[in-house]
Amino acid sequence: MSSFTTLLHEIEQAVKPIAATGKVANYIPELAKVPSDSFAFSISQLAGASEGVGQVDTAFSIQSISKTFLLALALQEMGEALWHRLGREPSGNPFNSLVQLEKEHGVPRNPFINAGALVVCDVLLGLYDDPLLALQQWLSEESGSMALVDPVVAQSEIDHSDRNASLVHFMRSYGRINHRVDRVLEFYCRACAISMSTTQLANTMLVLANHGSNPISGKTRFSRSEAKRINAVMLTCGTYDAAGEFAYRVGLPCKSGVGGGIVAVIPNKMGLCVWSPPLDVTGNSAAGLAALDMFTTKTGLSIF
Repeated sequence: MSSFTTLLHEIEQAVKPIAATGKVANYIPELAKVPSDSFAFSISQLAGASEGVGQVDTAFSIQSISKTFLLALALQEMGEALWHRLGREPSGNPFNSLVQLEKEHGVPRNPFINAGALVVCDVLLGLYDDPLLALQQWLSEESGSMALVDPVVAQSEIDHSDRNASLVHFMRSYGRINHRVDRVLEFYCRACAISMSTTQLANTMLVLANHGSNPISGKTRFSRSEAKRINAVMLTCGTYDAAGEFAYRVGLPCKSGVGGGIVAVIPNKMGLCVWSPPLDVTGNSAAGLAALDMFTTKTGLSIF
């Protein structure tokens, strides 16, 4: 069992100037209120050790990181049949693009762009009476502590969801959405508004590091093959249209959110989460990318 505490402190100091080059997301007004100097980096090892630096117990809005868990929940219930509803290829376009969706007849390119996540939400509405509660329970069990929705952030999301509404309406016109637009939107916005800490999120990623089973929950959620598939889609599609840059610099399956969080997986070893709110031009945490790059470079731990 290795200790990375010294390295994590070194990383924290090294990436602080990089955070100053980014901008905190402001298209959801509540996100703009988060202090730009916030920082946390947590790792959770399968061997049992958890370590971190910074504000590791401060909950923040997970935003699009939730798409990883929505996908996991849907795959857990549907298996391969889920892929009849959406693709798994990189988009190369902004995460909320309408243009690509029109070209591809309302079929989202992958589950990590907004259109794809909205389809997954539609799927889960057909599988659970209360899919948001199911997601919260899943996250609470996998992380070892309660995962709660921030109602203020959720309302801010809902009040500024015009682009996402247009995506759902467009897909529904092609017969790709089965439930009412307002239900799909509300579920999606509330899922994005779940607040968790880096400690919780690093713990949650153990289910993907351990091929579908998390020692924290003691449960097997999905098969080894399905865990592989989630990790693969994270690697190729999890960081908006910067997936190639993340693969090149970090070398791990990652999923980011505009709240400034990034989760990552080192198969057979650990889950990671870094949080720094200022974003680069691709919508990813500027300091978060640098921190993960430095971690895998210094440790030699990557999938390559």
